[in-house]
Amino acid sequence: MCDPKRHINPEPDKTFLILGDQGVTFAGMNRFASGGCGMIKRCKPLKPGDKVGILMTNGLPFVGSLLALMRMRLIAVPLNTRLTEPELRWQVGNANCRLVLCDSSTIAQADGLGVDVLELRQQSYIEPQSEYNDYGWMNLDDDFAIIHTSGTSGRPKAAILTYGNVYRSARGSAKLLGHLENERWLCVLPLYHVGGLSIILRSLIYDTAVEFGPTAPFDVDETNRTLSANPITLVSLAPTMLQRLLDAKTRPWNPQLRLILLGGEAPSPELVERCIAEELPIATTYGLTEAASQVATALPDLVGRKPGTVGKALNCAKVRIIDERGADAPPGVPGEVLVSGDTVMRGYYGDPAATAAALRDGWLHTGDTGYLDEDDDLFILQRRSDLIVSGGENIYPAEVERALRKHPDLSEAVVLGLPDEEWGQRVVAVAQTAVGASASEEQIRGFLRERLASYKVPRQIVLVDALPLTASGKIQRRAARRLFEDAISCRE
Repeated sequence: MCDPKRHINPEPDKTFLILGDQGVTFAGMNRFASGGCGMIKRCKPLKPGDKVGILMTNGLPFVGSLLALMRMRLIAVPLNTRLTEPELRWQVGNANCRLVLCDSSTIAQADGLGVDVLELRQQSYIEPQSEYNDYGWMNLDDDFAIIHTSGTSGRPKAAILTYGNVYRSARGSAKLLGHLENERWLCVLPLYHVGGLSIILRSLIYDTAVEFGPTAPFDVDETNRTLSANPITLVSLAPTMLQRLLDAKTRPWNPQLRLILLGGEAPSPELVERCIAEELPIATTYGLTEAASQVATALPDLVGRKPGTVGKALNCAKVRIIDERGADAPPGVPGEVLVSGDTVMRGYYGDPAATAAALRDGWLHTGDTGYLDEDDDLFILQRRSDLIVSGGENIYPAEVERALRKHPDLSEAVVLGLPDEEWGQRVVAVAQTAVGASASEEQIRGFLRERLASYKVPRQIVLVDALPLTASGKIQRRAARRLFEDAISCRE
Protein backbone atom coordinates (compact mmCIF):
# COMPACT_ATOMS: atom_id res chain seq x y z
CA MET A 1 0.00 0.00 0.00
CA CYS A 2 1.29 3.50 -0.82
CA ASP A 3 2.39 5.69 2.08
CA PRO A 4 -0.37 8.30 2.51
CA LYS A 5 2.14 10.92 3.76
CA ARG A 6 4.27 13.33 1.76
CA HIS A 7 7.08 15.36 3.29
CA ILE A 8 7.33 19.06 2.43
CA ASN A 9 10.99 20.08 2.45
CA PRO A 10 11.66 23.08 0.20
CA GLU A 11 15.15 24.58 -0.10
CA PRO A 12 15.22 27.22 2.64
CA ASP A 13 17.16 29.89 0.73
CA LYS A 14 15.05 29.77 -2.43
CA THR A 15 12.53 32.55 -3.01
CA PHE A 16 8.93 31.53 -2.41
CA LEU A 17 6.89 34.74 -2.55
CA ILE A 18 7.50 38.03 -4.36
CA LEU A 19 5.40 41.03 -3.34
CA GLY A 20 6.50 44.14 -5.22
CA ASP A 21 10.17 44.66 -4.34
CA GLN A 22 10.01 42.26 -1.40
CA GLY A 23 11.11 38.64 -1.72
CA VAL A 24 10.38 36.04 0.95
CA THR A 25 12.36 32.80 1.08
CA PHE A 26 10.98 29.44 2.13
CA ALA A 27 12.91 29.83 5.40
CA GLY A 28 11.35 33.25 6.01
CA MET A 29 7.90 31.91 5.22
CA ASN A 30 8.56 28.99 7.56
CA ARG A 31 9.30 31.34 10.44
CA PHE A 32 6.21 33.45 9.72
CA ALA A 33 3.96 30.37 9.67
CA SER A 34 5.48 29.03 12.90
CA GLY A 35 4.76 32.32 14.67
CA GLY A 36 1.24 32.27 13.27
CA CYS A 37 0.67 28.81 14.77
CA GLY A 38 1.60 30.18 18.16
CA MET A 39 -0.79 33.11 17.81
CA ILE A 40 -3.67 30.81 16.81
CA LYS A 41 -2.95 28.45 19.69
CA ARG A 42 -2.97 31.31 22.21
CA CYS A 43 -6.15 32.80 20.72
CA LYS A 44 -8.41 29.75 20.87
CA PRO A 45 -8.15 26.06 21.77
CA LEU A 46 -8.68 24.11 18.57
CA LYS A 47 -8.30 20.46 17.69
CA PRO A 48 -7.30 18.80 14.41
CA GLY A 49 -10.21 18.83 11.99
CA ASP A 50 -11.69 22.12 13.24
CA LYS A 51 -12.56 24.63 10.51
CA VAL A 52 -10.94 28.07 10.36
CA GLY A 53 -11.92 30.79 7.91
CA ILE A 54 -9.32 32.92 6.10
CA LEU A 55 -10.72 36.34 5.19
CA MET A 56 -7.72 38.10 3.67
CA THR A 57 -6.46 39.74 0.52
CA ASN A 58 -3.60 38.10 -1.39
CA GLY A 59 -0.29 38.47 0.41
CA LEU A 60 2.07 37.20 3.06
CA PRO A 61 -0.52 36.93 5.87
CA PHE A 62 -2.84 34.77 3.72
CA VAL A 63 -0.08 32.33 2.77
CA GLY A 64 1.24 32.28 6.34
CA SER A 65 -2.26 31.56 7.65
CA LEU A 66 -2.73 28.71 5.18
CA LEU A 67 0.60 27.13 6.14
CA ALA A 68 -0.16 27.54 9.84
CA LEU A 69 -3.50 25.76 9.48
CA MET A 70 -1.84 22.96 7.50
CA ARG A 71 0.71 22.40 10.29
CA MET A 72 -1.94 22.35 13.00
CA ARG A 73 -4.12 19.94 10.95
CA LEU A 74 -6.92 22.48 10.90
CA ILE A 75 -9.17 22.76 7.85
CA ALA A 76 -8.92 26.04 5.94
CA VAL A 77 -12.06 27.79 4.69
CA PRO A 78 -10.97 30.55 2.28
CA LEU A 79 -13.56 33.37 2.23
CA ASN A 80 -14.31 35.76 -0.60
CA THR A 81 -13.44 39.29 0.56
CA ARG A 82 -15.89 40.78 -1.95
CA LEU A 83 -18.96 39.15 -0.41
CA THR A 84 -21.49 41.05 1.67
CA GLU A 85 -21.78 40.47 5.41
CA PRO A 86 -24.87 38.23 5.06
CA GLU A 87 -23.12 36.16 2.39
CA LEU A 88 -19.99 35.78 4.54
CA ARG A 89 -22.07 34.94 7.61
CA TRP A 90 -23.77 32.19 5.63
CA GLN A 91 -20.46 30.68 4.45
CA VAL A 92 -18.89 30.84 7.92
CA GLY A 93 -21.94 29.13 9.40
CA ASN A 94 -22.27 26.67 6.55
CA ALA A 95 -18.68 25.48 7.05
CA ASN A 96 -18.98 25.54 10.87
CA CYS A 97 -15.93 27.80 11.27
CA ARG A 98 -14.70 28.16 14.88
CA LEU A 99 -12.34 31.05 14.10
CA VAL A 100 -11.78 33.54 11.30
CA LEU A 101 -8.28 34.83 10.48
CA CYS A 102 -8.15 38.28 8.93
CA ASP A 103 -5.65 41.00 8.00
CA SER A 104 -5.71 44.76 8.56
CA SER A 105 -7.83 45.36 5.45
CA THR A 106 -10.55 42.87 6.41
CA ILE A 107 -10.81 43.10 10.19
CA ALA A 108 -13.95 45.27 10.01
CA GLN A 109 -15.62 42.65 7.79
CA ALA A 110 -14.56 39.81 10.07
CA ASP A 111 -15.81 41.48 13.25
CA GLY A 112 -19.41 41.22 12.09
CA LEU A 113 -19.48 37.48 11.38
CA GLY A 114 -20.46 36.16 14.79
CA VAL A 115 -17.32 34.06 15.45
CA ASP A 116 -13.96 34.69 17.12
CA VAL A 117 -11.56 36.72 15.01
CA LEU A 118 -7.74 36.87 14.95
CA GLU A 119 -5.81 39.44 12.95
CA LEU A 120 -2.60 37.89 11.62
CA ARG A 121 -0.28 40.76 10.75
CA GLN A 122 2.96 40.84 8.83
CA GLN A 123 4.57 41.68 12.17
CA SER A 124 4.08 38.01 13.04
CA TYR A 125 7.70 37.65 11.89
CA ILE A 126 8.72 38.89 15.33
CA GLU A 127 6.58 36.31 17.12
CA PRO A 128 8.56 33.53 18.81
CA GLN A 129 8.65 30.27 16.90
CA SER A 130 6.19 27.64 18.07
CA GLU A 131 6.54 23.88 18.22
CA TYR A 132 5.25 23.90 14.62
CA ASN A 133 8.59 25.05 13.26
CA ASP A 134 9.02 23.16 10.00
CA TYR A 135 6.95 22.44 6.89
CA GLY A 136 6.31 18.89 8.03
CA TRP A 137 4.14 16.29 6.36
CA MET A 138 0.94 16.16 4.36
CA ASN A 139 -1.31 13.22 5.17
CA LEU A 140 -3.02 12.70 1.83
CA ASP A 141 -6.10 11.20 3.48
CA ASP A 142 -6.77 14.29 5.64
CA ASP A 143 -9.14 17.09 4.66
CA PHE A 144 -7.24 20.19 3.51
CA ALA A 145 -9.87 22.85 2.82
CA ILE A 146 -13.54 23.61 2.34
CA ILE A 147 -13.90 25.85 -0.69
CA HIS A 148 -17.21 27.39 -1.66
CA THR A 149 -18.02 27.29 -5.35
CA SER A 150 -18.20 30.65 -7.10
CA GLY A 151 -21.99 30.60 -7.11
CA THR A 152 -22.42 32.68 -10.27
CA SER A 153 -25.75 30.97 -11.03
CA GLY A 154 -26.95 29.75 -7.62
CA ARG A 155 -26.10 29.46 -3.90
CA PRO A 156 -22.51 28.23 -3.43
CA LYS A 157 -21.80 24.69 -2.29
CA ALA A 158 -18.87 23.83 -0.02
CA ALA A 159 -16.49 21.39 -1.68
CA ILE A 160 -14.26 19.35 0.67
CA LEU A 161 -10.79 18.91 -0.82
CA THR A 162 -8.25 16.54 0.72
CA TYR A 163 -4.47 16.84 0.72
CA GLY A 164 -4.47 13.94 -1.72
CA ASN A 165 -6.67 15.96 -4.10
CA VAL A 166 -4.39 19.01 -4.15
CA TYR A 167 -1.13 17.05 -4.12
CA ARG A 168 -2.09 14.85 -7.06
CA SER A 169 -3.46 17.85 -8.95
CA ALA A 170 -0.11 19.61 -8.51
CA ARG A 171 1.75 16.50 -9.70
CA GLY A 172 -0.51 16.04 -12.72
CA SER A 173 -0.26 19.71 -13.67
CA ALA A 174 3.53 19.73 -13.40
CA LYS A 175 3.83 16.58 -15.50
CA LEU A 176 1.89 18.19 -18.34
CA LEU A 177 3.15 21.78 -18.09
CA GLY A 178 6.67 21.00 -16.92
CA HIS A 179 8.43 23.06 -14.26
CA LEU A 180 11.64 25.02 -14.46
CA GLU A 181 14.24 25.62 -11.77
CA ASN A 182 13.61 29.37 -12.09
CA GLU A 183 9.82 29.11 -12.44
CA ARG A 184 7.98 32.31 -11.50
CA TRP A 185 4.20 32.15 -11.56
CA LEU A 186 2.34 35.46 -11.59
CA CYS A 187 -0.74 35.15 -9.39
CA VAL A 188 -3.47 37.68 -10.09
CA LEU A 189 -6.29 35.33 -9.08
CA PRO A 190 -7.57 35.62 -5.51
CA LEU A 191 -6.35 32.93 -3.12
CA TYR A 192 -9.89 32.19 -1.94
CA HIS A 193 -10.45 30.90 -5.50
CA VAL A 194 -9.21 27.37 -6.20
CA GLY A 195 -7.31 28.66 -9.24
CA GLY A 196 -5.23 31.01 -7.10
CA LEU A 197 -4.83 28.57 -4.22
CA SER A 198 -3.53 25.84 -6.51
CA ILE A 199 -0.66 28.12 -7.62
CA ILE A 200 0.54 28.46 -4.02
CA LEU A 201 0.33 24.73 -3.35
CA ARG A 202 2.10 23.70 -6.53
CA SER A 203 4.90 26.20 -5.87
CA LEU A 204 5.24 24.92 -2.30
CA ILE A 205 5.51 21.32 -3.47
CA TYR A 206 8.00 22.11 -6.28
CA ASP A 207 10.16 24.81 -4.60
CA THR A 208 9.26 27.51 -7.12
CA ALA A 209 8.39 31.18 -6.81
CA VAL A 210 5.05 33.00 -6.87
CA GLU A 211 4.81 36.71 -7.66
CA PHE A 212 1.65 38.46 -6.47
CA GLY A 213 -0.05 41.02 -8.64
CA PRO A 214 -2.98 43.21 -7.57
CA THR A 215 -6.25 41.24 -7.57
CA ALA A 216 -9.03 43.49 -6.27
CA PRO A 217 -9.71 45.10 -8.57
CA PHE A 218 -7.63 43.55 -11.34
CA ASP A 219 -5.06 46.18 -12.37
CA VAL A 220 -4.57 45.97 -16.13
CA ASP A 221 -1.72 48.48 -16.39
CA GLU A 222 0.27 47.08 -13.45
CA THR A 223 -0.16 43.51 -14.70
CA ASN A 224 1.01 44.53 -18.17
CA ARG A 225 4.03 46.24 -16.61
CA THR A 226 4.87 43.12 -14.60
CA LEU A 227 4.56 40.85 -17.63
CA SER A 228 6.87 43.13 -19.59
CA ALA A 229 9.50 43.95 -16.94
CA ASN A 230 9.73 40.86 -14.73
CA PRO A 231 10.92 37.32 -15.58
CA ILE A 232 7.45 35.76 -15.32
CA THR A 233 7.29 32.26 -16.80
CA LEU A 234 3.63 31.35 -16.08
CA VAL A 235 0.42 33.29 -15.53
CA SER A 236 -3.16 32.11 -14.97
CA LEU A 237 -5.92 34.33 -16.35
CA ALA A 238 -9.60 34.34 -17.16
CA PRO A 239 -10.33 35.16 -20.83
CA THR A 240 -11.81 38.55 -19.88
CA MET A 241 -8.57 39.45 -18.10
CA LEU A 242 -6.44 38.49 -21.10
CA GLN A 243 -8.65 40.45 -23.47
CA ARG A 244 -8.28 43.59 -21.33
CA LEU A 245 -4.51 43.11 -21.07
CA LEU A 246 -4.10 42.77 -24.83
CA ASP A 247 -6.27 45.81 -25.53
CA ALA A 248 -4.14 47.95 -23.18
CA LYS A 249 -0.69 46.47 -23.91
CA THR A 250 1.92 48.99 -25.11
CA ARG A 251 5.13 46.93 -24.67
CA PRO A 252 6.00 43.31 -25.53
CA TRP A 253 5.83 40.82 -22.68
CA ASN A 254 9.10 39.28 -21.56
CA PRO A 255 10.32 36.35 -23.70
CA GLN A 256 10.60 34.06 -20.65
CA LEU A 257 6.79 33.85 -20.49
CA ARG A 258 6.26 30.25 -21.61
CA LEU A 259 2.57 29.65 -20.82
CA ILE A 260 -0.60 31.70 -20.35
CA LEU A 261 -3.16 29.40 -18.75
CA LEU A 262 -6.70 30.41 -19.67
CA GLY A 263 -9.53 29.06 -17.54
CA GLY A 264 -12.74 29.87 -15.72
CA GLU A 265 -14.78 30.05 -18.91
CA ALA A 266 -14.25 29.37 -22.60
CA PRO A 267 -12.31 32.06 -24.50
CA SER A 268 -14.01 33.47 -27.55
CA PRO A 269 -12.74 32.20 -30.93
CA GLU A 270 -11.70 35.77 -31.71
CA LEU A 271 -9.47 35.90 -28.63
CA VAL A 272 -7.88 32.56 -29.47
CA GLU A 273 -7.25 33.70 -33.05
CA ARG A 274 -5.69 36.93 -31.79
CA CYS A 275 -3.35 35.06 -29.46
CA ILE A 276 -2.30 32.68 -32.22
CA ALA A 277 -1.67 35.61 -34.58
CA GLU A 278 0.44 37.38 -31.92
CA GLU A 279 2.28 34.12 -31.10
CA LEU A 280 1.23 34.19 -27.47
CA PRO A 281 1.66 30.81 -25.71
CA ILE A 282 -1.91 30.24 -24.54
CA ALA A 283 -2.92 26.95 -22.93
CA THR A 284 -6.69 26.57 -22.66
CA THR A 285 -7.81 24.76 -19.53
CA TYR A 286 -10.92 23.20 -18.04
CA GLY A 287 -11.23 22.84 -14.30
CA LEU A 288 -13.57 23.21 -11.37
CA THR A 289 -13.42 23.58 -7.60
CA GLU A 290 -14.75 20.05 -7.08
CA ALA A 291 -11.70 18.61 -8.89
CA ALA A 292 -9.01 20.75 -7.20
CA SER A 293 -8.84 23.10 -10.21
CA GLN A 294 -7.20 21.75 -13.38
CA VAL A 295 -8.83 18.78 -15.13
CA ALA A 296 -7.73 19.12 -18.76
CA THR A 297 -5.35 21.42 -20.63
CA ALA A 298 -4.48 22.02 -24.27
CA LEU A 299 -0.91 23.23 -24.76
CA PRO A 300 -0.20 26.01 -27.30
CA ASP A 301 0.54 23.68 -30.22
CA LEU A 302 -2.80 21.91 -29.81
CA VAL A 303 -4.65 25.22 -29.34
CA GLY A 304 -3.25 26.30 -32.71
CA ARG A 305 -4.22 23.05 -34.43
CA LYS A 306 -7.63 22.66 -32.74
CA PRO A 307 -8.99 26.03 -31.63
CA GLY A 308 -11.71 25.51 -29.06
CA THR A 309 -10.35 22.39 -27.38
CA VAL A 310 -9.15 22.18 -23.77
CA GLY A 311 -7.16 19.06 -24.59
CA LYS A 312 -6.95 15.76 -22.79
CA ALA A 313 -7.39 15.10 -19.08
CA LEU A 314 -4.31 15.29 -16.86
CA ASN A 315 -2.82 11.94 -15.92
CA CYS A 316 -4.53 12.21 -12.49
CA ALA A 317 -8.03 12.41 -13.99
CA LYS A 318 -10.38 10.74 -16.46
CA VAL A 319 -13.17 12.34 -18.51
CA ARG A 320 -16.33 10.81 -20.00
CA ILE A 321 -19.26 12.28 -21.91
CA ILE A 322 -22.68 10.73 -21.31
CA ASP A 323 -26.00 11.25 -23.01
CA GLU A 324 -29.38 11.74 -21.30
CA ARG A 325 -29.74 7.98 -20.78
CA GLY A 326 -26.36 7.76 -19.02
CA ALA A 327 -24.64 5.96 -21.90
CA ASP A 328 -21.27 7.07 -23.29
CA ALA A 329 -21.79 9.58 -26.08
CA PRO A 330 -20.03 8.91 -29.42
CA PRO A 331 -17.18 11.22 -30.50
CA GLY A 332 -18.45 14.65 -31.51
CA VAL A 333 -21.83 14.24 -29.77
CA PRO A 334 -22.46 16.67 -26.87
CA GLY A 335 -23.42 15.41 -23.45
CA GLU A 336 -22.66 15.89 -19.77
CA VAL A 337 -18.99 16.01 -18.75
CA LEU A 338 -18.05 13.49 -16.04
CA VAL A 339 -14.72 13.48 -14.20
CA SER A 340 -13.07 10.82 -12.03
CA GLY A 341 -9.69 10.42 -10.39
CA ASP A 342 -7.65 11.28 -7.33
CA THR A 343 -8.35 15.00 -7.61
CA VAL A 344 -12.13 14.72 -7.17
CA MET A 345 -13.47 16.14 -3.89
CA ARG A 346 -14.66 14.04 -0.97
CA GLY A 347 -18.09 15.68 -1.17
CA TYR A 348 -20.02 18.81 -0.23
CA TYR A 349 -19.75 19.72 3.43
CA GLY A 350 -23.02 19.32 5.30
CA ASP A 351 -24.98 18.54 2.13
CA PRO A 352 -25.42 14.79 1.61
CA ALA A 353 -28.14 15.28 -1.01
CA ALA A 354 -25.91 17.48 -3.21
CA THR A 355 -23.02 15.06 -2.68
CA ALA A 356 -25.13 12.08 -3.74
CA ALA A 357 -26.32 13.96 -6.83
CA ALA A 358 -22.78 14.98 -7.86
CA LEU A 359 -20.80 11.82 -6.99
CA ARG A 360 -22.27 8.69 -8.54
CA ASP A 361 -20.59 5.36 -9.29
CA GLY A 362 -17.11 6.85 -8.92
CA TRP A 363 -17.76 9.81 -11.24
CA LEU A 364 -18.25 13.53 -10.59
CA HIS A 365 -21.25 14.75 -12.60
CA THR A 366 -20.13 18.29 -13.43
CA GLY A 367 -23.34 19.58 -15.00
CA ASP A 368 -21.21 20.98 -17.83
CA THR A 369 -21.88 20.20 -21.48
CA GLY A 370 -19.14 19.18 -23.89
CA TYR A 371 -17.90 16.50 -26.25
CA LEU A 372 -14.81 14.43 -27.01
CA ASP A 373 -13.47 14.26 -30.54
CA GLU A 374 -11.94 11.20 -32.22
CA ASP A 375 -8.62 11.90 -30.45
CA ASP A 376 -10.26 12.15 -27.00
CA ASP A 377 -9.63 15.90 -26.87
CA LEU A 378 -12.29 17.66 -24.85
CA PHE A 379 -14.43 20.57 -26.03
CA ILE A 380 -16.59 22.46 -23.50
CA LEU A 381 -19.81 23.96 -24.83
CA GLN A 382 -21.66 25.30 -21.82
CA ARG A 383 -22.51 24.91 -18.18
CA ARG A 384 -25.72 22.90 -18.10
CA SER A 385 -27.16 25.21 -15.43
CA ASP A 386 -26.99 28.01 -18.02
CA LEU A 387 -28.62 26.01 -20.83
CA ILE A 388 -31.78 27.71 -22.13
CA VAL A 389 -34.70 25.62 -23.34
CA SER A 390 -37.18 27.77 -25.28
CA GLY A 391 -40.13 26.21 -27.06
CA GLY A 392 -38.44 22.81 -26.86
CA GLU A 393 -35.25 24.10 -28.49
CA ASN A 394 -31.91 23.89 -26.64
CA ILE A 395 -30.03 27.19 -26.82
CA TYR A 396 -26.42 27.45 -25.67
CA PRO A 397 -25.75 30.98 -24.38
CA ALA A 398 -22.09 30.70 -25.44
CA GLU A 399 -23.14 30.48 -29.10
CA VAL A 400 -25.30 33.61 -28.88
CA GLU A 401 -22.59 35.42 -26.88
CA ARG A 402 -20.04 34.68 -29.61
CA ALA A 403 -22.36 36.21 -32.19
CA LEU A 404 -22.90 39.30 -30.04
CA ARG A 405 -19.15 39.80 -29.60
CA LYS A 406 -18.75 39.92 -33.38
CA HIS A 407 -20.78 43.14 -33.49
CA PRO A 408 -18.27 46.00 -33.89
CA ASP A 409 -19.98 48.14 -31.24
CA LEU A 410 -19.97 45.43 -28.52
CA SER A 411 -17.01 44.22 -26.47
CA GLU A 412 -18.65 41.57 -24.27
CA ALA A 413 -22.05 40.02 -23.61
CA VAL A 414 -23.92 37.63 -21.37
CA VAL A 415 -27.02 35.74 -22.52
CA LEU A 416 -29.68 34.64 -20.04
CA GLY A 417 -32.86 32.58 -19.99
CA LEU A 418 -35.86 34.11 -18.21
CA PRO A 419 -39.14 32.33 -17.34
CA ASP A 420 -41.79 32.62 -20.05
CA GLU A 421 -45.38 31.33 -19.79
CA GLU A 422 -45.62 30.52 -23.47
CA TRP A 423 -42.15 29.27 -24.33
CA GLY A 424 -40.84 28.00 -20.98
CA GLN A 425 -37.88 30.38 -21.24
CA ARG A 426 -37.09 33.38 -23.39
CA VAL A 427 -33.63 34.53 -24.46
CA VAL A 428 -32.40 37.95 -23.31
CA ALA A 429 -28.96 39.57 -23.23
CA VAL A 430 -26.91 42.19 -21.44
CA ALA A 431 -24.18 43.58 -23.71
CA GLN A 432 -21.21 45.79 -22.93
CA THR A 433 -20.75 48.55 -25.49
CA ALA A 434 -17.36 49.52 -26.86
CA VAL A 435 -16.05 53.03 -26.16
CA GLY A 436 -17.77 55.56 -28.39
CA ALA A 437 -20.27 53.01 -29.75
CA SER A 438 -23.78 54.03 -30.71
CA ALA A 439 -25.56 50.81 -31.76
CA SER A 440 -29.24 50.42 -30.90
CA GLU A 441 -30.95 47.31 -29.59
CA GLU A 442 -32.92 46.85 -32.79
CA GLN A 443 -29.82 47.25 -34.96
CA ILE A 444 -28.03 44.57 -32.91
CA ARG A 445 -31.00 42.20 -33.19
CA GLY A 446 -30.95 42.68 -36.97
CA PHE A 447 -27.23 41.88 -36.97
CA LEU A 448 -27.92 38.65 -35.06
CA ARG A 449 -30.78 37.56 -37.34
CA GLU A 450 -28.24 37.28 -40.15
CA ARG A 451 -26.11 34.90 -38.09
CA LEU A 452 -28.44 32.89 -35.85
CA ALA A 453 -31.69 30.98 -36.08
CA SER A 454 -34.56 33.24 -35.10
CA TYR A 455 -35.32 31.33 -31.87
CA LYS A 456 -31.76 32.07 -30.65
CA VAL A 457 -31.98 35.85 -31.12
CA PRO A 458 -32.53 37.61 -27.75
CA ARG A 459 -36.02 39.07 -27.39
CA GLN A 460 -34.57 41.97 -25.39
CA ILE A 461 -31.06 43.42 -25.14
CA VAL A 462 -29.87 45.79 -22.43
CA LEU A 463 -26.74 47.83 -23.24
CA VAL A 464 -24.35 48.70 -20.39
CA ASP A 465 -20.94 50.36 -20.03
CA ALA A 466 -19.49 47.45 -18.04
CA LEU A 467 -20.58 43.93 -17.12
CA PRO A 468 -20.19 42.75 -13.50
CA LEU A 469 -17.27 40.37 -13.00
CA THR A 470 -16.20 38.00 -10.25
CA ALA A 471 -12.76 38.47 -8.69
CA SER A 472 -11.50 35.66 -10.94
CA GLY A 473 -12.65 37.55 -14.04
CA LYS A 474 -15.79 35.57 -14.86
CA ILE A 475 -19.04 37.34 -15.68
CA GLN A 476 -21.45 37.30 -12.74
CA ARG A 477 -24.60 35.97 -14.31
CA ARG A 478 -26.78 36.66 -11.30
CA ALA A 479 -25.59 40.28 -11.14
CA ALA A 480 -26.09 40.63 -14.90
CA ARG A 481 -29.62 39.32 -14.49
CA ARG A 482 -30.29 42.01 -11.87
CA LEU A 483 -28.90 44.64 -14.25
CA PHE A 484 -31.27 43.42 -16.93
CA GLU A 485 -34.30 43.40 -14.61
CA ASP A 486 -33.54 46.89 -13.29
CA ALA A 487 -33.13 48.27 -16.80
CA ILE A 488 -36.37 46.72 -18.03
CA SER A 489 -38.32 47.97 -14.99
CA CYS A 490 -37.09 51.51 -15.74
CA ARG A 491 -38.42 51.23 -19.27
CA GLU A 492 -41.90 50.27 -18.09
